[in-house]
Amino acid sequence: MSQRLNYFQAAPAVAKAYQAFSQAVKASSLEASLLHLVDLRASQINGCAFCVDMHVKEARLHGERELRLHHVTVWRESPLFSERERAAFEWTELLTRLDGKPVPDAAYQAARAQFSETELAELTFAIMAINGWNRASIGFASVPGALDSVYGLDKAGLN
Repeated sequence: MSQRLNYFQAAPAVAKAYQAFSQAVKASSLEASLLHLVDLRASQINGCAFCVDMHVKEARLHGERELRLHHVTVWRESPLFSERERAAFEWTELLTRLDGKPVPDAAYQAARAQFSETELAELTFAIMAINGWNRASIGFASVPGALDSVYGLDKAGLN
């Protein structure tokens, strides 16, 4: 399958603004390793092959252990993640799988136990960012690995 539309070319001003938003998220106070895991988990939930591929490669390039990447889908059962990472996964799942119900107070309190107000706001913006990219990549059938050389992801050695 080939990509349906290059949305960067079709709407360059909007794409550039959304990219700037995503870069601001990456420059937040949250650790890059956590953001990679959040991006990967949301992309898995949404079924975005392009983004799963990209975020696995990005995480590996930034030193993430391969086994932890394999365990992201089973994070609840895996002993490989910290309480902070678990809280981020839970928050990511709640905000990615919106089902018309409010986020439970207990879930919010669990997230607040691991993240400051600023960090939780930044985490929420990170989840918003990846969910948007997932929707664009899925809608326009972005091809996994197609931009590896552009983003330097070919250096991950995961062809």
